[in-house]
Amino acid sequence: MKKAGILNRHLSGALAELGHTDEVLVCDAGMPIPSGPRVVDLAFRAGVPSFAQVLEGLLAELVVEGATAASEVRAANPETAALLDGRLPGLTLVPHERLKELSRGARLVVRTGEARPYANVLLRCGVFF
Repeated sequence: MKKAGILNRHLSGALAELGHTDEVLVCDAGMPIPSGPRVVDLAFRAGVPSFAQVLEGLLAELVVEGATAASEVRAANPETAALLDGRLPGLTLVPHERLKELSRGARLVVRTGEARPYANVLLRCGVFF
């Protein structure tokens, strides 16, 4: 068994398969899941695991060169907006409907148990060298 890092075997394996410019949608329990990408559903119950917990874990494992979130997050969920601003410099904001369109191109969807609005972000993978 792994001693550190992400222990969920489905998520760990999916992350290992990602390459430069692949996109990962980290989403709340209410975000429509696009058909096509691999989905790792971590939702256990409302709020568990939280969007913040999952995002922090993913950022410890991935190189991220860009991120996109819904502009509505600023008014509807200031706590998540602050988290995104603090952890993802250069964050791009688009209308929520546009984020849903962009999420169709994701290679991986990670669903959290978050039950607050607009706790979603599309991460674009970078390289470590």
